[in-house]
Amino acid sequence: MTPEATTPVVLQICRTCGGGAPVDVHFCPQCTKILTLGRQGDYFAFLGLPRKLRIDGTVLEQNFRTLSRQFHPDYFYNAAPAERLASLERTSYLNDAYRTVKQPISRIAYLLELEGMGTVAEREAAARGGAPQVPPDLLEEVFALNEELDEIRGLRAAGAPEADWKARIERARKPIDAKREEHERQLEQLSERWDTAVDQNAGAKDRQKILESLRERMLERNYINNLLAGIERELT
Repeated sequence: MTPEATTPVVLQICRTCGGGAPVDVHFCPQCTKILTLGRQGDYFAFLGLPRKLRIDGTVLEQNFRTLSRQFHPDYFYNAAPAERLASLERTSYLNDAYRTVKQPISRIAYLLELEGMGTVAEREAAARGGAPQVPPDLLEEVFALNEELDEIRGLRAAGAPEADWKARIERARKPIDAKREEHERQLEQLSERWDTAVDQNAGAKDRQKILESLRERMLERNYINNLLAGIERELT
């Protein structure tokens, strides 16, 4: 029996020579012209990084600078219109990728999005530190905080000394601060677990569990930051 022939999948086409190239190659292997952005894999691959959460900042900076020089529109000033457009597209995409991957929280949110466990809106919410719904694990703390803040507002309205009600606000925020620190530790631990799973080529089920835990912690973390921002507003 003759073995079945396999046809390589072409993920992007060079508009200059018509040659094919893998999705995260920036210049055509056949004619060396810069490729139009087209369909991209992900920010990690675009930056030459593995899809991991604990990245080497030095490598990220080096790769970013190298690609910035390669794509810079000044190098394509006299090039064909398609090449000039490609340099602008890739430069813009590179900047978005760098901003997202550089920060640990936006990096986690983007990974969840890539893995089908998050959305662009959730990634933007993570960047803002906001979350619309109270996560179940925070209900008790949120209830207690809201009760305390209601009492503090009553004291302020009654003309209580500023030092008194500000001291109560500071005490009220301590459990929320403690929760935030706990979630930062959990995110660190989960990030390490994810990277280990990637290194060990763990199965989809094991990775899914880590991603689900990451998503839960992220939603809680965003809500906690939203609470702390609200407390800061009470102090003004």
